Amino acid sequence: MASDPADLSAVELVDLYRAKQLSPVEATEAVYARIDKVNPVVNAFIVIDRESGMRDARAAEARWKAGTPLSPIDGVPTSIKDLVLTKGWPTMRGSRITDRAQPWDVDAPLTARLREAGAVLLGKTTTPDYGWKGLGDSPLTGITRNPWKLDRTTGGSSAGAAAAAVTGMSPLASGSDGGGSIRIPAGFTGCYGIKPHFGRVPAWPASPFGTVSHNGPMTRTVRDSALMLNIMAKPDPRDWYSLPYDGRDYTADLEAGVKGLKIAFSPNLGYAPVDPEIAASVAKAAKAFEELGAHVEQADPGFDDPYAYFWTLWIAGAFNALGGLPKAKRDLLDPGLNDSVEAGSKVGLKTYLNAVGERQDLGVKMREFNQRYDLLLTPSLSVPALKHGEMVPAGWKHGDTWPSWTPFSYPFNLTQQPAASIPCGFTREGLPIGLHIVGPAFREDLVLRASRAYETVYSIAKEKPPLT
Repeated sequence: MASDPADLSAVELVDLYRAKQLSPVEATEAVYARIDKVNPVVNAFIVIDRESGMRDARAAEARWKAGTPLSPIDGVPTSIKDLVLTKGWPTMRGSRITDRAQPWDVDAPLTARLREAGAVLLGKTTTPDYGWKGLGDSPLTGITRNPWKLDRTTGGSSAGAAAAAVTGMSPLASGSDGGGSIRIPAGFTGCYGIKPHFGRVPAWPASPFGTVSHNGPMTRTVRDSALMLNIMAKPDPRDWYSLPYDGRDYTADLEAGVKGLKIAFSPNLGYAPVDPEIAASVAKAAKAFEELGAHVEQADPGFDDPYAYFWTLWIAGAFNALGGLPKAKRDLLDPGLNDSVEAGSKVGLKTYLNAVGERQDLGVKMREFNQRYDLLLTPSLSVPALKHGEMVPAGWKHGDTWPSWTPFSYPFNLTQQPAASIPCGFTREGLPIGLHIVGPAFREDLVLRASRAYETVYSIAKEKPPLT
């Protein structure tokens, strides 16, 4: 056993519980000790509930002693993103406009499923105001710092979830992704994060950003994410968009490899700028898939940058959610979110419907592309983690909004297909680089399988950021 249980994966923790070499109480105490050490530096949590978490851990310990664990994640310390309802805790959504005093008496579907599975719920992780951007700060909670380099962002909007996962503050962390909000911070911080196909993980209340928003796991290892997805994907009648539950075990074929798969490698999707260090690292990762037995071809999917219609749909959602606020409350929002709400107020019906049509065309194009290729590989991001206070990197000439440096993520929110970011290297400055693995519709199992195959040849899961 490692000297500190906070450094163990969920799979390793459960193996030790089963062997009676470690208890959920001991593991949870170690994780809270890590939170005490690291969270004051990185600011990953908005709620830390030690009393509730230890109560969960003692209940799990009793079940393991009796040989009656509730699930393969029973007793594993877990965090919930602050966009997701959790009974007994405020859901502030990273915003100063939310009333902390209102009653919080219901679990969202993913929280309910994790609680039913015996997960030890530690607290809630930080997010930018209403999850609006790909950066890790908000007027409510301040800056969430990248554990590898504290002057850099974690990315967002699952900012705290990523920081907690890579530092051992939360072996399992829930994230959400409406334009890259799992894969951006996963890419910037070096954790693994998968955006399942839309509807795979039931969500309620529905996201104000509509059918581009997905919930998914963020962990240090692929197997941990597969374990967590098994639980999160269980059904809930409150989400009428959710996919029919198929009972799939996402851990079952993880070791099947990629031999014989036909994989497209697109260095830039045909239009995106990419930092040279990132480009080199991702190309090396694509080569590794050939060595693992896949047939890898360089090929672009053949669509133009969908930023214009993604942004139209996104700002329209922002206006729908927040446009009715009185001015005094609007002024409390992150200024960039306020600007987006204002821009959304000017989206006309024809412009909106044109964007819906463009999205449909993109979805068809990717369905056709996946008739020829099993998977698509790209960089996760165009740039390494930005410095705090930057909306775009210094000297950036490709746009002035955050999607301009994450052109690989939002297309696949539009198409709704599963996609993951897995670490594939570091820059010279010591910042993680992410490889983006995009699967066909409904094939999270294939994305996870490919991710695990790559993890067998390259992994940073046991590498610790300097501050831990």
